[in-house]
Amino acid sequence: MATGMTTVTAAKALQGAELHVEGVAKQFGGLKVFEQISFRLQPGDILGVVGPNGAGKTTLINVISGLLLPTHGRVTLGGHDITRAPFHGRSRLGVIRSFQQTSTFRPATVRENIARAMRFSHGSDAPPLGTDALMMRFDLAGRLDEQSDKLPYGLQKMLGLVLAYVTKPKVLLLDEPAAGLEVRERVQVDDFVHHVREELGCSILIVEHDMDLIRRICPQIMVLDSGRVIAEGPPAEVLSRPEVITAYMGAADEEEAKLC
Repeated sequence: MATGMTTVTAAKALQGAELHVEGVAKQFGGLKVFEQISFRLQPGDILGVVGPNGAGKTTLINVISGLLLPTHGRVTLGGHDITRAPFHGRSRLGVIRSFQQTSTFRPATVRENIARAMRFSHGSDAPPLGTDALMMRFDLAGRLDEQSDKLPYGLQKMLGLVLAYVTKPKVLLLDEPAAGLEVRERVQVDDFVHHVREELGCSILIVEHDMDLIRRICPQIMVLDSGRVIAEGPPAEVLSRPEVITAYMGAADEEEAKLC
């Protein structure tokens, strides 16, 4: 990297792989978190998953990433069944997730964080093409030798996204990437999503409560409520549906929902 790490001159080496979630369900004992969720993500697709608290959104990411195994259904990547594969196995295959809270290696420096993320995923000493630009955009290029846990919260969140990027994901699962960020900082999430798709060609699933962000970056969304998919389609159309507004606001007046 021009920022003091290894310079990357190779062309884009990784492209995404199709993710197929087929009839997936998850329950804990007698509690059904969600059921019969199915969708496909082609390389370059961006899908927003929205819904009220407790709808099962984060649990869905946990199941796709392998932190949890599904009760029923299948998950395949590039045509290969990864339903029973563990979290670390899926990560090495290119299914990478972020977390709602900051997720860095503490108290390692920014430079050490990036090196560890690369070793964990593919054992490479070279970050993928576009890492320099991302570091510059997030104001991290001049902070390589600072401890990650000493960075401002917003920069820790951005570093967590960079760590996901340098693993060269085929499928990227973002769990509330804008959580805790100031409104002025959230456009960096937009930049990151478009950068990842352009440079790596991977698909992106994003769980988020910021509806303005969802409208800006997601051509398609899926709405979960009480563990069921209640709507799918373009955000402008889906977020205006009465059943979606009701899911968010209950009996509140539709104008107060402010979804559209």
